[in-house]
Amino acid sequence: MKYRRLGRSGIKVSEISLGGWLTFGGTVDPRTTEAILGAAIDSGINFIDLADIYSHGESERVCGEALKSFTRSDLVISSKLFWPMSQNVNDRGLSRKHIMESIDKTLTRLGTDYLDIYFCHRFDPDTEIEEVVRAMGDLVHQGKILYWGTSVWEADQIAVAASLADQYLCYRPQVEQPRYNMIDRSIERQILPACARLGMGLTVWSPLAQGLLTGKYNDGVPTGSRGSTSEWLRGDMTEANLAKVRRLTKLAGELGLTMTELALAWVLRRPEISCAITGATRPEHVRANVAASDVELTSETLETIEIILG
Repeated sequence: MKYRRLGRSGIKVSEISLGGWLTFGGTVDPRTTEAILGAAIDSGINFIDLADIYSHGESERVCGEALKSFTRSDLVISSKLFWPMSQNVNDRGLSRKHIMESIDKTLTRLGTDYLDIYFCHRFDPDTEIEEVVRAMGDLVHQGKILYWGTSVWEADQIAVAASLADQYLCYRPQVEQPRYNMIDRSIERQILPACARLGMGLTVWSPLAQGLLTGKYNDGVPTGSRGSTSEWLRGDMTEANLAKVRRLTKLAGELGLTMTELALAWVLRRPEISCAITGATRPEHVRANVAASDVELTSETLETIEIILG
């Protein structure tokens, strides 16, 4: 496993990381979760990415139980807040009240004293950015979080947060977490250059487009697969995209790679990317994803991929 700095900070995360969206506390039972986390850590993964909204707190709780047998300082654990966690009008968003109350609930579920990274899961139009920056800075001073970041924020919103942090001598956001893969490259226009300019890392999610870029849907949608239930994935599963993935799968085979390895290595070709957050429902999925950290794509291969992607 290779490791990369989180922007200009000193902390390093594994190139291939593990996230708990849709799986831990949800589709994956606790015993399998423990096995997946064990396989990940044994493979060199040190970054575990969660959120309070994942399975409505169960993802954090189940992972907290499973991680008790590992050394806390060996891990980089993150979580996020923003989405409603109850019917309470203040149990949502990025108000100071919600931030201060949510961090304590997350730490309790995880069974830890601090988070390495705390993400603002979306931008909150109802809360001034100054309020968010000051609250996050206070959490750093209190030792409850070490770094904070944004997720799916616009470039100008991130820039304002960084500027206000400098103005009020608070800690800047150190990382953005956007969606990025061969099918969705929208962050290349503004987010990547903005984060590079601000010295922020990027921990990208859905690098395999919810499984589309593994090639599992090349010949149809298997019964019971995510492709048969996820409206989001169906939106990406156009014939044009499937045609690209089929050509990419053929290219991967010619290179002696799996489609998964090719897709993840393609994401990691960008030095601005700190890591690709992957999901897993079995330990073998972790090992298949981790193999991408050893793959270096040549300039010729990258040019061929660009042609295929159009």
